[in-house]
Amino acid sequence: MKRILVISALAGALAAVLPPMPDASATPGDEQGQVRKEMQAGNVRSLREIERKVLPMMPGMQYLGPEYDPAAMAYRLKFIHNGRVVFVDVDARSGQILSKH
Repeated sequence: MKRILVISALAGALAAVLPPMPDASATPGDEQGQVRKEMQAGNVRSLREIERKVLPMMPGMQYLGPEYDPAAMAYRLKFIHNGRVVFVDVDARSGQILSKH
């Protein structure tokens, strides 16, 4: 009986210290699924449309790829030029460039 109480106490202490597990609907890496839903609903533009607009504006830069931020509803396109990474943040709804840094 004493052993069960000790194990229960340890389990409770660990539960208090460890962060909660994220639920299945908010799993990291599900940005692709989220942006797909937003596109189907007509809320955001497709990545291809954004790339067609932005890539020609970045001559001499190597395109590394995109990320999507569902909370901001924005794409972040990553480029490299002369050893420096350049981020271009684009509003996914309007296609407007928000920042370049």
